[in-house]
Amino acid sequence: MFDSEFMKKLEYLSLVSRRIFRGQLLAQKRTRQLGGGVEFADHRNYVHGDDLRYLDWNVYARLGSELVKRFEEEEDLHIYFFLDCSQSMSVGQPNKFDYARQITAALAYIALADLDRISVVAFADQVYDIFPLIRGKQHVLSLLRFLESLQTVAKTTDILTSVNGFLHRKQRTGLAVVISDLFDPAGFQKAVDTLRYRHFEPNIIQIHDTSEASPKLLGDLQLLDMETGFVRNVTISENVLRRYKQKFSDFLDLVKKYCISNGFSCTISTTAVPFDEMILRMMRETGSVR
Repeated sequence: MFDSEFMKKLEYLSLVSRRIFRGQLLAQKRTRQLGGGVEFADHRNYVHGDDLRYLDWNVYARLGSELVKRFEEEEDLHIYFFLDCSQSMSVGQPNKFDYARQITAALAYIALADLDRISVVAFADQVYDIFPLIRGKQHVLSLLRFLESLQTVAKTTDILTSVNGFLHRKQRTGLAVVISDLFDPAGFQKAVDTLRYRHFEPNIIQIHDTSEASPKLLGDLQLLDMETGFVRNVTISENVLRRYKQKFSDFLDLVKKYCISNGFSCTISTTAVPFDEMILRMMRETGSVR
């Protein structure tokens, strides 16, 4: 699924990201520590053995005080992509799971080009596989092989259990990008709140198929829940269909309002939008690309 045309699009997105808005696509916030960087932080008193190159000679000339400059250095940003592999992701034209993997690959490629560290967490009702942290574009082929090897599992979506399973591994904090349809019977909010409380910065990407938002179904039907196997006989009238569409719209509004109220980014997209256009839209929404 990651052919030469796909790779060309990744490189284009990476170039746009670096040239126009380096580091802001995922609301990037690097952690800082005192060290040998170039950005001044503060002073401290000189003690015997300190490197004289860091002595602030201007302060010494004016005040006679022996002060050493301290600098900030940036730590690598850690980005964790939570990729939904539940059975509901296997529907749609194009397939939601393929689309989610393309989005993951594109964002990971941009991050690797920016020398950040990335990891992919494949989940459904629990964590099923983890691609370990890597840094640098030289690892992109192993990442793509991992994504291509993934399959959806015949399980329900349980984001909270999956998040808790990830946190038990005691990962360093960073960005947590959740790429999912968010069709979790228990809701997605508590899982995302758990990430926030553990000092991760959530970013939500909700994807769905147009047929899920506006199905073309009428009459007496037997509906099968593909995650639980539950079957229900229903009669779908125009009124029922109208109410369903409103509920789906309300769900998307809930996702958007939840993210806005908590101050982190949210992207909602159908699979009908090509993945590279969706990434460019994310750039525009940050105000980085017009």
